Amino acid sequence: MTEAFLRDSAPAVVLVIDDDETSRYILSHWLSRAGHTVLDASTGTEGLALLASSHAPRPEAAIIDVKLPDMSGFEVCERIKGDPRTIGLPVIHISATAMTPEDHTEGLQRGADAYLDQPVDPDELLATVTAALRYARARRRAEHLARQLATLNRATLDVYRAIGFHSFAAAATNGAAALLSAPATALFLSPEGQAVHSVTTGPGAAPRTLPAPVELLSSLASHALGSGTGAEVTRIPQAQWKALLPLDHLEGDIVLAAARTKRGRPPIHLAVPSGAVSGSDDRELLQQLASACALSLEALRSYNEEHSLNLTLQKTFLPDCLPTVPGTELAVRYLPASEQAEIGGDFYEALDTPQGLLLAIGDVVGHSLFAATVMGEVRHALRAYALEAHAPHQILQRLEALLAYSRPGFTVTVCLVLIDPDRRHAHVANAGHIPPLLLRDDGQAEYLHEHGPLLGLGLPHPPATTVSTVPGSRILLITDGLVEVRNEDLDHSLTTFSSAAASGPGELETLCNVLLERFGRDKDDDIALLAARLD
Repeated sequence: MTEAFLRDSAPAVVLVIDDDETSRYILSHWLSRAGHTVLDASTGTEGLALLASSHAPRPEAAIIDVKLPDMSGFEVCERIKGDPRTIGLPVIHISATAMTPEDHTEGLQRGADAYLDQPVDPDELLATVTAALRYARARRRAEHLARQLATLNRATLDVYRAIGFHSFAAAATNGAAALLSAPATALFLSPEGQAVHSVTTGPGAAPRTLPAPVELLSSLASHALGSGTGAEVTRIPQAQWKALLPLDHLEGDIVLAAARTKRGRPPIHLAVPSGAVSGSDDRELLQQLASACALSLEALRSYNEEHSLNLTLQKTFLPDCLPTVPGTELAVRYLPASEQAEIGGDFYEALDTPQGLLLAIGDVVGHSLFAATVMGEVRHALRAYALEAHAPHQILQRLEALLAYSRPGFTVTVCLVLIDPDRRHAHVANAGHIPPLLLRDDGQAEYLHEHGPLLGLGLPHPPATTVSTVPGSRILLITDGLVEVRNEDLDHSLTTFSSAAASGPGELETLCNVLLERFGRDKDDDIALLAARLD
């Protein structure tokens, strides 16, 4: 016989409701000799009170006489089946008077699971009770397993949706706690080579992180999985667990699931108290969750490595340093998109040309390594055209021709500001980019809105607009990642940014820090800020 069959057939607490004292005694005697624990009542009201009591043991089956002094056994059964707390309780009717086929039919139609006539054979009674218990327990176990599978599905989706290692740790720990309705621990290695030890006191509780040495992961791997791949579940005695993790909150013996998808990586470990794992189903579910966590962790780790490589490559497309130009102070801030976003095509440039200081900022539409590559090509071409002493709008026209030839279909926004050597005038040529902000020395802020079409549309570009400047003026060029806010009008965002810049510090580096701190947090796009002060 299987473990589940034996467990489902085990003795239980049985409620006997019968107004005949002798019959109640005989039934209770038979049940007790078979190992069952008996609760008895002489009326339907007493029996229902026992079922509702929080002090009495909770019955797993009920034997109810059909003829009771205060209500019929059929009515008692209907009340039991109508209560969500007892709807699954198997009811066996027994009667010495209501024995017709019509009585049997009515009792079964009103919710009974079995119907026996008195006098009843003790073996038949016990077999009926065992069969009812076996069915009810199997059904409860199936319902519990269905809920666990739904929980496993949600937990798996949560770990796959994790967008960073902090959220992954929370999803893995919370998933194990929810799956087995118990406190849980998760341990894994972060991409930075640090052991992450995440714990939660139970389902719904916020996880927290405890310190752990890297060697701990190797020690745990020796208990489950070793150097292989896949997933294993093992049991670790309390003393051994506390010796490994003295700060861990789990008490008693521990069930540990370890999973690894690639050799050479420390496995991820999920641990719960052994009392929370009641059988093979629980062990297999915990093992499946550990496998899902290992797959998600490997994907996160690979993405993190690829993202870091892409960022390194992207930075090679940007200037190493800003030029030193007498009479002009320059400052720049560049912030790549968050770890969860693809790299973009934002770029900036500052060149000391024969015609004056050229400031440039732009953005290749799209987010991908290919967009960043196009950004590098546009920036290098821009440098070449600027050093040939072309006017700003002529540079845009040449970039337009370059895109049409080498990158058809790509669009790019670029804003060019050429500052005369005498610092008295600035010439602005804008191809669809956010307008530059001019901060005058009297505290006034003004966006230079004149612009032409973005690059890549094959349209002509108008000559640059000339703006008078005075000593002390500051010019800010930005990309949309700094000011765009989801569900907020861009004009409103630009107005807010303009007010903050106008009232901000006069010192250029400090102003850049203030603006980046206020507007650059929690953005999912690259941010570039190029600032110049004309002295």
